[in-house]
Amino acid sequence: MKKNKLMRELQKLADARGLSLEFVRHGNRHDIYRLGNVQFPVGRHADIPERTAQAIIKEAGNQ
Repeated sequence: MKKNKLMRELQKLADARGLSLEFVRHGNRHDIYRLGNVQFPVGRHADIPERTAQAIIKEAGNQ
């Protein structure tokens, strides 16, 4: 999955819950984002493996 598509999916999830998707900081190879009270890493790559993208979406959805 392209990173842009993943970020759009995360933004849709945030909008559906009335939350904001916030950038927290840069890690070494990942950026850290916050959705509500949940922080999660997103790789700084153009392509993110599909299973990894689904795991990120699942983790972001756990509140």
